[in-house]
Amino acid sequence: MYRHILVSTDGSDLARKGIDHALALAKSLGAKVTIVTVTERLPVYTGFDGGLTALAYDDYTASQRAAAEQVLGAAKEAAAGSGVAVETVMVENALPADAITTTAKARGCDLIAMASHGRRGLGRLVLGSVTSEVLAHSDVPVLVVR
Repeated sequence: MYRHILVSTDGSDLARKGIDHALALAKSLGAKVTIVTVTERLPVYTGFDGGLTALAYDDYTASQRAAAEQVLGAAKEAAAGSGVAVETVMVENALPADAITTTAKARGCDLIAMASHGRRGLGRLVLGSVTSEVLAHSDVPVLVVR
């Protein structure tokens, strides 16, 4: 059924549930898995008097990269424990939904697995914005894990 599953993660507990679910599915199907995380662009606001120095940008980029490497390392550990071989991808300075759908297409994935945006109260009925965008723009099925 599915031969290559793309799993997105931001390192949250809910994203970990998505990884675990996707790994179990991949194992049962004998599917390949690619895990992707995305670092977002530095938000720059017009009218900021101090300007953005190259050092500040470099610091931000380095911290985003280090966090993404930690997220992917944890995902690799989870995969090792499940016996499923995975590839990992870090997409830097991108909009998450665009990076997820672009990576799925580029890697030939036939399913995207991702966590919903967990909320309390009435908000729990609403999906997170990244998940909603992926659902709206993906060319392949999307499995949303709660």
